[in-house]
Amino acid sequence: MTPRTIDEMLRAGDRTLHSFEFFPPKTLEGDAVLWQSLRELDDLEPDFVSVTYGANGSRRDMTVTITARLAQLMNERLARNAEAHVMQVMGHLTCVSQPVDELAEVIDRYAQAGINHILAIRGDMPGGPTVPWVRHPQGLDNATELVRLIRRRNPAAVIGVAAFPDLHPDRRDAELDARILVEKQEAGASFAITQLFFEPDRYFELVDRARAMGCDLPIIPGIQPVTNLGQIERFAELSGAALPDRVVARLRAVGDDPEAVRRVGVDIGVELCERLLAGGAPGLHYYTLNRSRATREIFSRLKQSVPGA
Repeated sequence: MTPRTIDEMLRAGDRTLHSFEFFPPKTLEGDAVLWQSLRELDDLEPDFVSVTYGANGSRRDMTVTITARLAQLMNERLARNAEAHVMQVMGHLTCVSQPVDELAEVIDRYAQAGINHILAIRGDMPGGPTVPWVRHPQGLDNATELVRLIRRRNPAAVIGVAAFPDLHPDRRDAELDARILVEKQEAGASFAITQLFFEPDRYFELVDRARAMGCDLPIIPGIQPVTNLGQIERFAELSGAALPDRVVARLRAVGDDPEAVRRVGVDIGVELCERLLAGGAPGLHYYTLNRSRATREIFSRLKQSVPGA
């Protein structure tokens, strides 16, 4: 039985989708951690997994290699048992520091590996989102152009894009973010995944703005489990996501106890996810940081507290 594509699952709307994001490791130890986490999270039967696009050439090759290996494992599983759970595998692609011909090559490599799901994002310059964007002389300027390139290169591709509940850090313009999401859909995108955020109202406001402009893309919230206050503060600063005072206060109240920080972080994650699902979010996309424990705990508790989660 051929598994449904991500957009088919989202359009059907018959259940909550759960998905996990990983990044290409830098070391052999990191590679072992990644595959151990994938094995542990596979037991939760996610609908799809994605692998981020590395910041340089070698890491980019790792992204394609890991994504292709995952896709091969799923194909082998399906060949052994047509009724087995098979998750979709999605690669990432960014415009950063690459000419169009290199981007086209990656799109072709994904297709040759049987990977037709791609998350298309502009990406940030080396140094992070606070560094002014510079287009490669032979490259693309934004994610909308990248979506068009993927659609031309692989008409069968299912393309995801980014969305910003806490506003894109470049211009911090909510209406512009919504208009760009409309343009991405018109270019060929099928769904969106948000950057990490901590206030559920920001997500619902984003959805309302997009719908008011005629964009009906399913928008999946991106969830970052908080297991380390310093780390999440850095991520929040880089992404433009506001870290609410109430969240900081809860974490700092137990800040000298790493295990307590993790427990409180899981509580915060569960509460956020419950609000999002109660408000109609079509799924949850967990930024795992290549670790499985916090994500598994949030997932398990949601299964107990939210019908159909």
